[in-house]
Amino acid sequence: MMNKYIDLVNENLDKFMEVVYPEDIFKSMRYTVLLPGKRLRPVMCLETCRMFGGNIEEAIPAACAIEMLHSQTLIHDDLPCMDNDDFRRGKPTNHKVFGEATAVLAGDALLTFAPQILTKNSKNLGAEKLLKVLEEYFQYAGAYGVIAGQVIDIESEKNYPENPEETLKYIHTHKTADLFKLSVRTGAIIADAHEKYLDIITDFAQKLGFAFQIADDILDETSTFEEMGKTLGKDKQAGKLTYTNLYGLDKAKADLNKLLDDCEKLLADNDLKSEIFDQIIKKIRIA
Repeated sequence: MMNKYIDLVNENLDKFMEVVYPEDIFKSMRYTVLLPGKRLRPVMCLETCRMFGGNIEEAIPAACAIEMLHSQTLIHDDLPCMDNDDFRRGKPTNHKVFGEATAVLAGDALLTFAPQILTKNSKNLGAEKLLKVLEEYFQYAGAYGVIAGQVIDIESEKNYPENPEETLKYIHTHKTADLFKLSVRTGAIIADAHEKYLDIITDFAQKLGFAFQIADDILDETSTFEEMGKTLGKDKQAGKLTYTNLYGLDKAKADLNKLLDDCEKLLADNDLKSEIFDQIIKKIRIA
């Protein structure tokens, strides 16, 4: 089922991202969006829609828009003025291929292109539901969401925060968990899930997103370039505020698995059954 979702997302991303004039910007946008990846966020959107009894075909444009938004964050995050990374998913980063100016513009373009794709291809949702989905997108994509997380991440590099625990929680929540929340909330809204379940699945995504980022921090110290497809160890060398730098590897692993246990319990306690989410949780776990 996971592979079916991934194929569905890849097929539609390719369809939605036609190269037109001016070609360079669309080629740059497509380059990062279509790099091989787990498609975790769009898969979560589609699976949440299915889990709450919705039609996944109706969620495909939203799922693809979320992947475009995620790609936008990667393009900008890799820039020399941000994290200055040369590789992403085993390939040269966008600015290394197309230049910094085009990479910046590609990220800007994706930020607005994604909701355009969503609105143009989701007429069957109806105006009220479509507006709700767009509100979710703009909330988590903007200055209250991933951008806020990136700003505080940058600020914490320049000046080590007085309250590192709270600052790190803020960064992980907004840089990572917010797109997880956008994914599941969008799928739930499209499926007409009850408000009670919208709250439950949001809590689930917060915990899962936080766990995902802790796992990423751990793997940055313990994995290899071949496994991760990006330069590793830079965060530790720079003394960046990460979970492992703040708490150490042992506590990071223990807290990661506790969060994943909580995710499993949330689903079980509310009789929410999903092989896909079970697989995702299993893949994030670190022994």
